[in-house]
Amino acid sequence: MSAAAPWPAPRDLRGRPLRDLRLSVIDACNFRCPYCMPADRFGDGHGTRSADRLTFDEIEVLVRASVRLGVRKLRLTGGEPLLRKRLPVLVSRLRCIEGLEDIALTTNGALLAPLAAPLKRAGLSRVTVSLDALDADRFRLLSGGRGHVRDVVAGIAAAGAAGFPPIKINCVIQRGVNEDQVDGLIEYARRGGHVLRFIEYMDVGSCNGWRPGMVVPAEELRQRIERRWPLRLLPPNHPGEVARRYGFVDGTGETGFISSVSAPFCGDCLRARVSARGEFYGCLFAAEGVPLRPWLERGEEVVADRLAELWRRRDDHYSELRATAGQARPGRKVEMFLVGG
Repeated sequence: MSAAAPWPAPRDLRGRPLRDLRLSVIDACNFRCPYCMPADRFGDGHGTRSADRLTFDEIEVLVRASVRLGVRKLRLTGGEPLLRKRLPVLVSRLRCIEGLEDIALTTNGALLAPLAAPLKRAGLSRVTVSLDALDADRFRLLSGGRGHVRDVVAGIAAAGAAGFPPIKINCVIQRGVNEDQVDGLIEYARRGGHVLRFIEYMDVGSCNGWRPGMVVPAEELRQRIERRWPLRLLPPNHPGEVARRYGFVDGTGETGFISSVSAPFCGDCLRARVSARGEFYGCLFAAEGVPLRPWLERGEEVVADRLAELWRRRDDHYSELRATAGQARPGRKVEMFLVGG
């Protein structure tokens, strides 16, 4: 199918264009990580009914409309996106959209091993796996008692064997929780040719008990790592890249740091987020989403018009406000599992 004519690229109230779309395909998860979906708040069976999630047809309309406005990168998220049935079929449909340059997936990796090759054949570009510990007992604890690190390691290996480029591994370090896992994770990533990225613990959502003292600043981690593995700063891969990249001086791969708390980068945020129910969020820390489903029923052009309107009204810069105030904003924020982090 030929591409529809592009629209004038919208810019938000801070002059930021729309380039990336993070789309949650499901808000259910097989883990109960305390900083995202704690088990004492979200029990078994939690999540939107399948009948209430965006259909593949609706997702395709949404992505086509987004591409017309300038989106070039799509990231499929959850919840745990690999729980969405027939996900390779969706990827193959989205891969046919002219102008969409990159389709990535963020997953906890536990279900990845049997799906890596089918997703690669369908046209998935890249895979990012969340992994906060290599120690089996610690991993079990950090997954809310639901996961086994061996399954995640097998998934990462399968993704590499399927031909994906270096797997990105996201790790959230919390002070007093998993700081002792850093060296082992670096050794594992270097040995396997993976790109390990450390993400500062953020006050996403309203139920993870976040406190500033639990944050391990990116610069503290970088200095600690550099004492054992010298690093050199690398240039960003593209505008709006959130990770500050470093290569190991010995040539064995790279690592990165995402410092949303200690060094906010709101001015470079080019992302929109859409939940599995079809709600638009202009920020990871937004309080409310805007339903898109009524427009999805009316076709691609109507959706593009609505998205452009929402983006032009966007003024989100929560991380900068948090840094100024020195504390989290009180009140409700969208939970991370609804918008995929």
